Amino acid sequence: MTVFITGGSGGIGAAMVREFAAADCNVAFTYKTGEEAAKALQSAIPSSFALRCDVTDSSSVNAAVAAATEHFGKIDVLINNAGIASQRLFTDITEDEWDEMLDVNLKGCFLTCKAVLPQMIKRKCGNIINVSSMWGQVGASCEVHYSAAKAGVIGLTKALAKEVAPSGIRVNCIAPGVIDTAMNARLSAEDKEALKEEIPLGYIAAPEAIAKAALFLAGEGGGYCTGQVIAPNGGFVI
Repeated sequence: MTVFITGGSGGIGAAMVREFAAADCNVAFTYKTGEEAAKALQSAIPSSFALRCDVTDSSSVNAAVAAATEHFGKIDVLINNAGIASQRLFTDITEDEWDEMLDVNLKGCFLTCKAVLPQMIKRKCGNIINVSSMWGQVGASCEVHYSAAKAGVIGLTKALAKEVAPSGIRVNCIAPGVIDTAMNARLSAEDKEALKEEIPLGYIAAPEAIAKAALFLAGEGGGYCTGQVIAPNGGFVI
């Protein structure tokens, strides 16, 4: 099985690369700015292939998908993981910030799906996993642009799942809660403790928790799942 993961150089993406490689998969993954981390990951995992890609640019996405397909022969699983986050009062969000948030988090999913789907449709099989957020499910104060983009990912997932199911392609979504990644490294120790108190399970999960959810959806265990949102969030959002 060959997996194509966007945003695979660090955090959740890198955990997914390691998880799928450990399951004997070939893994192509993209990065935009984390070249050093991407090359180190590729060196550590012989079955991986790092590709520089800007998910907001169709020519860049198409080139990366073509290179991965040429390298491994096909793409069985697409995981749209690349994303950005930001905390801003709604009244302070600029038009450029709004556009960037939706371009990376939502348009990126559209472009990669559009690039990979033709080969999946031709083979009458495939698997797409989009990474949203619990804030895409319920919304977050001071993260309106992020919440809107991630809610869009959920809508894209559900609609596309209905459209491509007759072609044997499954489309699902993971909506993570608070995860111990660089994106949350800005949080103080006090903030993290406060978050833990809001999480019924009482801890902030490692990126591997999301990687294992993706492996489930990509495998036989998730074989009858499509159009679904799996939410590993420790009970934060129920």
